[in-house]
Amino acid sequence: MTVANPVSAFSQNAQNSPGAQSRRSRLAAAANPVLAGPSTSAVAVGETSAGDVACVTLANAQLRLDVAPTLGGGITRFDWRDDGALTPIFRRCRHVAADTQPNELACYPLLPYSNRIGGGHFNVAGRRVDVARNCADEPFPIHGDGWQSAWQVADSDREYVRLTLDRRDGKPYAFRAAQTYKLDGPSLVITLEIENAGREALPFGLGVHPFFVRDADTELSAAAGGLWLAGDDWLPVRHVQAPPAWQFGVAYPLPETIVNHAFTGWSGQAAVVWPKRRLSLNIAADTDYYVLYTPPGEDFFCFEPVDHPINAMNLAGGACENGMTLLGRGERLTRSFRFTVERTGLRSMPGARGTRRRQ
Repeated sequence: MTVANPVSAFSQNAQNSPGAQSRRSRLAAAANPVLAGPSTSAVAVGETSAGDVACVTLANAQLRLDVAPTLGGGITRFDWRDDGALTPIFRRCRHVAADTQPNELACYPLLPYSNRIGGGHFNVAGRRVDVARNCADEPFPIHGDGWQSAWQVADSDREYVRLTLDRRDGKPYAFRAAQTYKLDGPSLVITLEIENAGREALPFGLGVHPFFVRDADTELSAAAGGLWLAGDDWLPVRHVQAPPAWQFGVAYPLPETIVNHAFTGWSGQAAVVWPKRRLSLNIAADTDYYVLYTPPGEDFFCFEPVDHPINAMNLAGGACENGMTLLGRGERLTRSFRFTVERTGLRSMPGARGTRRRQ
C-alpha cells in the first residue's frame, strides 16, 4: 500500500502519467473511434454508444474489452480474439443502457468492502459504525459504493484506461478511488486503488466481481484451505475445511448445486477451463480469499478474488484479523488482478502480494 496526499494524490497521478499531456486529445478523438475490424492488429481506444451509455473500447491482437465508466466503471464485455472471431470470457452484458443494473454487467469493482455487512454496522476502535443499505432487495449493505457510482475517465490509451471516483462526501466511508484496466498481450490486468479521505480510521477491502461464461463442462481449479459456511441470509456462521467436492485442488467440474461462500487460505492462483472451447483462463491476484457463486441452471458463475471474507468486520477477531486493512486519513490500499487467456494449458501467472506503508 502506498500513501498519498488525501486531497491531491489521485489527480496528481493522472497529471503526471506519461500520457497526461496528450490525454485530452485522445479523449476528444474517442468520439470518432477506431474499433476492432477483421485485422488482429491493435486498435485505438474508442468510445462506442449503447443507448445513452458510452463505453470505452480497448483491444489488441488477442483481447477486446468494453468498459462503461458511468455504470460503476464496470466491464460490459471481455472477449478472446482468435482469427478475427471474438469469444466471450466474461458473460457479456446483454442490455447496456442507463438503467442497466450492476449484476447485468460482465464485471464490476468491489470497494470499499466486498459483500454483506451483517446488521448494517460494525465496531472499530471502540466506536460503532453504521452503514446504510444500498440495494432495495438486500437486507444488508453490500459491495460498497463503487459498483453503483459513475466514474470519470482520467487517462486512456490503446490498451489502457484509468478511471477515478471521488466519494470524499461519503458516509461512513469517505474515500477517493481509481481503477485501471490494461491489456497486456493475452492478459487483462485490473488494478484498484483506494484512499481514506475521512477523518477516522476505517477497515477497507478490495475485490472484483466477474461473471464467467459457464458451459456444461466448465471446470475450476482454485485450491483453498477452508471456507465459511453461510446461513439463510448468506452471512458466514462457521469456518470449516473445504469438503472434497469444493476443494478444487485440480481442475474440477463446477458444482451443480448452489455455492455462495467465501473461501479462505487461497494462494491467489486459479484457473477456469472450458474443455470443449479449448480455452483456459489463469487468474492471479494479491488476495487470500475468493467468493464462489454457482447459481444452478444459469449460463454463468462468479469467482470473485477479494482480500476479505463476507462480513469480515463482524467475524471473530475483527476486520483486520480477517483480511481487511485499517486505513487512517491519507493512507491508500492497492490490489491487482490478472486474467490471462490461453488456448490450452493451466499454467498459472505469478502474482505479487499487496503492500502497505505510511509516508
